[in-house]
Amino acid sequence: MGIVEEAHNLKVLGSGDRVIVLAHGFGTDQSVWKHLVPHLVDDFRVVLYDNMGAGTTNPEYFDFNRYATLEGYAYDLLAILEEIHVDSCIFVGHSVSAMVGAIASISRPDFFSKIIMISGSPRYLNDVDYYGGFEQEDLDQLFEAMGANYKAWCSGFAPLAVGGDLESVAVQEFSRTLFNMRPDIALSVAQTIFQSDMRQILNLVTVPCHILQSVKDLAVPVVVSEYLHQNLGGESIVEVMTSDGHLPQLSSPDIVIPVLLKHIRYDISVA
Repeated sequence: MGIVEEAHNLKVLGSGDRVIVLAHGFGTDQSVWKHLVPHLVDDFRVVLYDNMGAGTTNPEYFDFNRYATLEGYAYDLLAILEEIHVDSCIFVGHSVSAMVGAIASISRPDFFSKIIMISGSPRYLNDVDYYGGFEQEDLDQLFEAMGANYKAWCSGFAPLAVGGDLESVAVQEFSRTLFNMRPDIALSVAQTIFQSDMRQILNLVTVPCHILQSVKDLAVPVVVSEYLHQNLGGESIVEVMTSDGHLPQLSSPDIVIPVLLKHIRYDISVA
């Protein structure tokens, strides 16, 4: 196993001519896809990996400078695809990985037949004529709470992010993977994500994008999905799901998995 594969806990499952890559968001790891993977392995080669900084990765490999921008994660993604000789894939990116896939596709559009974005956002901060959902003061308080008592912050943040029942298995699962992150790494990753602004690169993304969004999401207002649709450079389609929360593939699989499978199997028809 190569260093790239080992560092990212790379797994390739299933069989099929087509490749699908599943990339998780902040505070989780590849286990967030556990409800989706069984539906894919008969028809696809399924590539799973962990973003550097996830609790399942070696913290010694986390380069604070490299991962101070989302480009660092995009370079990792391209290295993974090259390492396992993927010529073209369907890329499913959750949360920050939606933007990571978009960035990677700008330099290597040939690697991506389409990108499926779940709960993605190009910018979390509000701006003139843009609603991202957060003011700087909100983010400063979030970062301060993370730095002061990470475990307490995890306990409060997990149910807010997941939504729904406080005692749900999904909340417990997200709490576990969130708490598995080393606190200083988690804070650095959160700062990189929440302070990011990818709006200026959206028009450079030419790969077809399927934008999936929960109707209620603490981190990403529904209007953001429409903003992506209007500003991406290639074909795109939006579907707002009746799910609640930022990790709907984990918390509402009965709603989300059929929608995901539909968008994986069918391309955007260009009239």
